[in-house]
Amino acid sequence: MTTSFFPAPLDLETGNARPALRAAADAARNRSPAVLAIVVQTEGSTYSRAGTCVLFAGDEQIGWLSGGCLEPELARAACRVAAEGQLCWVKIDTRDDDALFSGNAVGCRGCQWIALLPLHELPGLADCLDVWLQGRDTLRLSLATKGLVEGRCAGSSFCTQLPVLKSDEAIETSAWRLQWHRPPLVQLHGAGPEALTLVPMLEHQGWLIQIVEPRRAWQARLPALQQTNEEQADRQVDAALVMHHNFELDLDALRLLARSRIPFIGLLGPRQRRDDLFKLLDAGTRVALEPRLRSPIGLALGGRGPEAIALSITAQLQAWRHGSALGST
Repeated sequence: MTTSFFPAPLDLETGNARPALRAAADAARNRSPAVLAIVVQTEGSTYSRAGTCVLFAGDEQIGWLSGGCLEPELARAACRVAAEGQLCWVKIDTRDDDALFSGNAVGCRGCQWIALLPLHELPGLADCLDVWLQGRDTLRLSLATKGLVEGRCAGSSFCTQLPVLKSDEAIETSAWRLQWHRPPLVQLHGAGPEALTLVPMLEHQGWLIQIVEPRRAWQARLPALQQTNEEQADRQVDAALVMHHNFELDLDALRLLARSRIPFIGLLGPRQRRDDLFKLLDAGTRVALEPRLRSPIGLALGGRGPEAIALSITAQLQAWRHGSALGST
């Protein structure tokens, strides 16, 4: 067993941990007998990567660690963790030939180390998760094989020593440090027809969403979303989409965004519309926008209508977020 962390720390940006961590925050706050499974390390070919989270609460499951082949085994282990209030370490190794035809029939040659955390024994976790879910800072979590669990996010922190269920599996690493960067935030300038499809698509990819919509009739279309005003700071906004379907409102939005530090700005509509808008902007505003502006916004996937446009925008934002060249087109 080593005394070092593995590694220090793991940066976790892919996937969408928000549904499982939102449910985990509620369970920890209410002291519910739920269990959070976290992949802390992988080797070889695996469905999930370090940082993947799944919540087990009785018959309920939120999230996935595999294509469905590993979850029944983990659910059984989670029942024991919930009943006994102890941390459990699970190692799932499917790298040999026998694993390809085992009862689980995983079909992947890989190994995963998974921590099962009894949330009713971690009440301090809820505050940290709440801060992270609001998009305010990076969530940092340390897990030691001997049961020490520490977490912090912005000004919230906790430290709990859990008892550990005995296991026959040897764990060579003594502790892991994981960090989930804050969820990305996108501002929608305009809640037009595409927004009804675009919003849930982006939420499923882990984005937080703000709406900047001065028209009351359009505000009512998405009442559950956070409405913001145009003068709010853009310090943590990652992307902005200009999609009012209104020339004057789009012009105002572009002038505002030119003064911002938002790295990704998308403009809905054909190239000619972009050119017409730029004719009314001063030279300084055009220069400020051009390196960041994607116009027309969206990948050329084919199809027409609000749903196809929403899909193309989601695809481009997904590509840009993960460093694909498609995100810059």
